[in-house]
Amino acid sequence: MINSIFIWVVFSLGIVLLLLLDIFVLNKKAKVLKMREALLLTGFWVLLAVLFGLFVYWNWGAEYALEFTTGYLIEQSLSVDNLFVMLMIFTVFRTPTAFQQKVLIWGVLGAMFFRVIFILAGVSLINRFSVTTYILGAFLIYTSIKALFSKENNIDPDKNFAIRMFRKIMPVSRFYDSSKFFTKLDGINMATPLFVALLVIETTDIIFALDSIPAIIAVSRHSFIIYSSNIFAVLGLRAMYFALARVMQLFHYLKYGLSAILCFIGAKILLQNILLANHIVINITTDLAVIGSIILLSILLSLIFKEKVSVPAHETRI
Repeated sequence: MINSIFIWVVFSLGIVLLLLLDIFVLNKKAKVLKMREALLLTGFWVLLAVLFGLFVYWNWGAEYALEFTTGYLIEQSLSVDNLFVMLMIFTVFRTPTAFQQKVLIWGVLGAMFFRVIFILAGVSLINRFSVTTYILGAFLIYTSIKALFSKENNIDPDKNFAIRMFRKIMPVSRFYDSSKFFTKLDGINMATPLFVALLVIETTDIIFALDSIPAIIAVSRHSFIIYSSNIFAVLGLRAMYFALARVMQLFHYLKYGLSAILCFIGAKILLQNILLANHIVINITTDLAVIGSIILLSILLSLIFKEKVSVPAHETRI
């Protein structure tokens, strides 16, 4: 069975082992990930996702494979905004480029933990209460409208709930100590700005998950499919950040494309009974075609109608 505990455990252990290999072997020392390395790593995770999609197809059929592909594409596309926020966070904390990869690797581990909770809770609610489906649809439309009219994200460490709570537990130093998360000054144990940056990455990822996971639940009710597609997208996001950090601002129309994707999925959920009554079926293949077309159109429009976007400078406030 696709949702068996055995499948969950084997998949999770495999991902954790890959990450541990990345942390303690391939990237044991802090270094700047060059463009070529970032592109190769991005290609590796995309290839791994494709191979896993084929594995799903061979073991459970085309429908599950299409659900995985659609979920992966949704999460990957919605993560584009997350890339820009990551850039803003590292700018605010003036995080040296060589240390950013360590933050993102540990951020992925945290994302895996929280997304399991969100996915299991979301699927359980929808399966138990049918009205949750309509709440989900309305929430996605609300999110799409909010994303459409939202202004540029400004990251303020002083207003971050996680940081305010953490400061009550442990003092925070004003300086980096190599790539360490914690340091000792004058005999006092302190967290470094690198750990605070990790806290902000984690809390913002939770906020993004509140948008992306409901969108994927709308196309699949199988927890493992949602989880695996989510994790592969998150894993690829880390490498993609370094590959696209300098050029992702060029795709300014993606904001409208992502809003359209959320609106499409939300409208489909709210209108499902009316569509079925009129013998109109929007299957997973149609979902995939619409989402893929919206992303492609957004990218093409961004390349045709270029717009200069600058990242404002911020001072580190710890």
